[in-house]
Amino acid sequence: MSELIRPSTVLPANRRPITIHTEDGLKLIGEVASPIGQRKGSILALHPLPTAGGMMDSHIYKKAANRLPAMAGIEIIRFNSRGTTSESGTSEGTFGEGVTERFDVEAAINFSFDEVGVEKLWVMGWSFGTDLALKFARDPRVLGLILLSPPLRTSEFSDLEFWAKDGRPITALIPEFDDYLRPDAAATAFEVVSQIELINVDEAKHLWVGEPAVYRVLSEITKIISPESLPLPTEF
Repeated sequence: MSELIRPSTVLPANRRPITIHTEDGLKLIGEVASPIGQRKGSILALHPLPTAGGMMDSHIYKKAANRLPAMAGIEIIRFNSRGTTSESGTSEGTFGEGVTERFDVEAAINFSFDEVGVEKLWVMGWSFGTDLALKFARDPRVLGLILLSPPLRTSEFSDLEFWAKDGRPITALIPEFDDYLRPDAAATAFEVVSQIELINVDEAKHLWVGEPAVYRVLSEITKIISPESLPLPTEF
């Protein structure tokens, strides 16, 4: 007998803890959740602002890791940036104001290819993580970016110009009631990036609280990487 998928639901996957070593000598903790069957693609998840409670277990990312490997064949690679704590522990170092986190992002991308063996990698940022993605996820092996609630807090116009010239696909989910960047402002801010797909989500907020918001985010992720897996199930 099937059961509804709830916030606490954990579907089958191969899960293992990881340690990422940065160029400036830090150890970052994380986890890889891989499909038991075919891997359709991989996501490296960059979490929200740690000084506001963001971490690798921030709920959208934890639910993605708990569900998408089984639902859509999508591998989720999560980690705590420097100085960030989750239930799994604390990464070494101290919060770098979105500057020294460059080493974290670059090391995590290298780890994804060299140690996890990804073949198709997208980088997904949420809030603070979107700035890290725009600024530091420029490795040519990355297929594209997925941005959740981008505040454009530390990103500069030159970062947007880079992606505009680069041409790789970017998808940004913009909540109607975002605390920092709402749909009209986002359309103006990202105007230079002609290839970006801006998805305005009615009634959503910055933190994507509630199962309908989670389902929408996970569906949009799946649409990019494993569209044949849609619609995502609501029962298991």
